[in-house]
Amino acid sequence: MIENVSAIGSAGMSAGVRSLQSAATPTQGPSFEQALAQAIGSAVDTLQTGEAAAIQGVEGAVSPMKVVESVMAAQRSLQSVLAIRDKAVAAFQEITRMAI
Repeated sequence: MIENVSAIGSAGMSAGVRSLQSAATPTQGPSFEQALAQAIGSAVDTLQTGEAAAIQGVEGAVSPMKVVESVMAAQRSLQSVLAIRDKAVAAFQEITRMAI
């Protein structure tokens, strides 16, 4: 889709806008999809670690402090994922409300 927008921009926009377009070229790095997948993968790992620590805490194999730390880290990860989801849903709703 970005390629289509670039093609339209080069065909019909003024030179000033084209220079702004070329100044905003993407830098080398992970794509949004890769960054999001990495964040979600990290959150899932943290949640699994918290769950395992909670189970070990019930069994008495881990200190209560370690259980609390793991569960709090899992809670922060879950809250971060939920915040990202809420922002994505809000953005989608905003796009669907746009007049065509």
